[in-house]
Amino acid sequence: MKLSHIASKHMRNTLYAGLALLSLAGCSNISAPPASDSASTTNQKGEALTLPALYAESTYHAGGVPPTRWLSDGSGYTTLEPSATSAGDDLVRYHPETQARDVLITAAELTPDGQDAPLSLADYQWSSDGSKLLIFTNTKRSWRTHTLGDYWVFDLNSRELQQLGSFADPSTLQFAKFDPQAQRVAYVVNNNIYVEALASGKVTQLTHDGNDTIVNGTFDWVNEEEFFLRDGFRWSPDGEHIAYWQLDTEGTPVFTMINNTDALYPTLKTFPYPKVGETNAAMRIGVMDADGGDTTWMKVPGDPRQHYLVRMQWAGNSEQLLIQQLTRSQAINKTFVAAASNGAVNELLRETTESWAEYVDDVKFLESGDFTWLSERSGYRHIYRVDRDSGRLNAITRGNWDVVEVLQINEQQGWVYFIASPETPLERYLFRASLDGSGKLERLTPAQPGSHSYQLSANADYAVHTYSSAQQVPQVDMVSLPDHQHIRMIKDNASAQQAFDALAKGSFEFFRVPARDGLQLDGLLMKPVDFDPTKKYPIVFYVYGEPWGQTVSNSWGGERFLWHTYLTQQGYIVASIDNRGTKSPRGFEWRRSIYKNLGVITVRDQYDALQAMLERWSFIDEERVGIWGHSGGGSQTLNALFRYPEHYHVGLALAPVPDLTLYDTIYQERYSGLLPASAERYKETSAITHAENLQGDLLLVHGTGDDNVHFQGSERLVNELIKHGKQFEFFAYPNRTHGIREGEGTTLHLRTMMTEFLTEHLPTGAR
Repeated sequence: MKLSHIASKHMRNTLYAGLALLSLAGCSNISAPPASDSASTTNQKGEALTLPALYAESTYHAGGVPPTRWLSDGSGYTTLEPSATSAGDDLVRYHPETQARDVLITAAELTPDGQDAPLSLADYQWSSDGSKLLIFTNTKRSWRTHTLGDYWVFDLNSRELQQLGSFADPSTLQFAKFDPQAQRVAYVVNNNIYVEALASGKVTQLTHDGNDTIVNGTFDWVNEEEFFLRDGFRWSPDGEHIAYWQLDTEGTPVFTMINNTDALYPTLKTFPYPKVGETNAAMRIGVMDADGGDTTWMKVPGDPRQHYLVRMQWAGNSEQLLIQQLTRSQAINKTFVAAASNGAVNELLRETTESWAEYVDDVKFLESGDFTWLSERSGYRHIYRVDRDSGRLNAITRGNWDVVEVLQINEQQGWVYFIASPETPLERYLFRASLDGSGKLERLTPAQPGSHSYQLSANADYAVHTYSSAQQVPQVDMVSLPDHQHIRMIKDNASAQQAFDALAKGSFEFFRVPARDGLQLDGLLMKPVDFDPTKKYPIVFYVYGEPWGQTVSNSWGGERFLWHTYLTQQGYIVASIDNRGTKSPRGFEWRRSIYKNLGVITVRDQYDALQAMLERWSFIDEERVGIWGHSGGGSQTLNALFRYPEHYHVGLALAPVPDLTLYDTIYQERYSGLLPASAERYKETSAITHAENLQGDLLLVHGTGDDNVHFQGSERLVNELIKHGKQFEFFAYPNRTHGIREGEGTTLHLRTMMTEFLTEHLPTGAR
């Protein structure tokens, strides 16, 4: 039900980039004021956008950069560039200050013996000493992400290329990692963990019980999707041991999907998928010698099927683990220190809520033994320093604003670097705060409105910075820190920007409107080309509305934004509202207010915003209101049509969850509660319960191969609408997954269908 799928931690370390240096005096006391109305310049005489140009050509495509990595010794960063002497890519290094360039590994050296083409690097990692490169290639999906593939090692000293796991079938290795000394590599094959010595090629199988139900070193569908748990093992800092998760999925109900098109007879795909109230996999964490032997299991208390072991890492040494455990309701996050030698555990820290508690990614251990932590206990998400012995927390950041993401710690210089936006939830900036808790805070991003992301060098002296805004396609450059001086443009996407600038566009603006209780909601508005404020225009809302997405932000919106631009050329107003509960950095209460009220408060806010907009702007035609969304947004689209049938006249629901009990345990129980206690809330908050109220025109779209939000839900909704005599349009994409994008021509076909549906049922033309 998530708006988009987030890349695995193992794969998402590609360089991003972002902003500049400003001291923000007194920033710790800043609260988030309302976003001011802001309008873009129009280009009413520009070029017309066509759907074939948008989807069948690359004119408007804003490309990213290839996998890019900082070297730990500070000598620069590496990236892939087309070879000047042969086919394929060279791996090149740039010095961060001088930008001097040298080729570390040629495309020819990346070509295995007996093959004509070099390896295509989907991802790569350097050993800590920079002497070896671990290459991930020939990838394929496991569940929803590409975690299966082949691994190779290139030795910079011997200039030799070595394949790992040659005993295994192609594209079956997962999560390969160097040991700290870069002498061995551990990886997972078919739910078992292996260690391979690089010098001898000797392979040691550490676990032997992996099978269809016992999963070692990786995870099942629901944990991968909802907790982003994919890579399921960790080398100890001394390289002597490996800590790993083991799952037992026996008893978890198996979901079956049918493929009718790829063979003469239908084929079935089955996998464990626990729907609301069903049996979860049992989880436990063990430690074993990296040379093999028995596993010591950590003695974490609680029923392993009624708790989640959501995070595990070595606790700054090779003797202890730090383990985070959520209750099944997810209202409590308990953090334990576990002894690797005997499994004894001690609870150190606890986060308790009346809704759901957040787990903490990337806990950083300091030389003192303390570690950093994120908590919402103040009402906002802030960074804390935790005393390892007592569990006592000392605030590093403070104020009525949220820390969005912690990037890095430079303990020697005493700084923690993070992303936040204290003045508006629509943007993202780089900050640093003093680790000593003094409250010293600096904004390192210059006064450049928009969204900025970064990948920092090891000492945070440099960063690869990505910048975008609602009208600016992403640009990637190299900057120095803390002065945030531009050093080199890496990717300017100038041709895509020029193509976008040349389009005919009406004005674009951010605004705020009140909900019925006075809470200000963020919104964006795109006016039609040739807009006349004395006339009335149909409006189309784009909605997501659930906790995993924010639709109103000053960042580049990509394909969806361009399609909305196309709609404005056809004469539509396009708008979006972030209701409470969305992933906007507006504090704990904002996010938790929708607990057990998905589909109720979320859509009430959307309705309230519509009413406030009608009062403010006479050019919106209240008789021509449309709404669309995908995934959770599809669910909210249905709720808008069914709960406010006299106010929303057209809806396009893509891959929705009409019945919330059909979705998985981790996501849905987090926001809707446990069964049977919350059974009535599930019934009330599910759109299917209110389907008989449909009055407007509905287009329902779903992929039959959706392993995330199952086609089953839309089929049930179809039956309910038929029962009540409701006419609607329904389109099924064979074997497409949740994104509905596989197959040649699919996205163009989908957007064309959506456009034609709007044209027919929500006609344009100013009145």
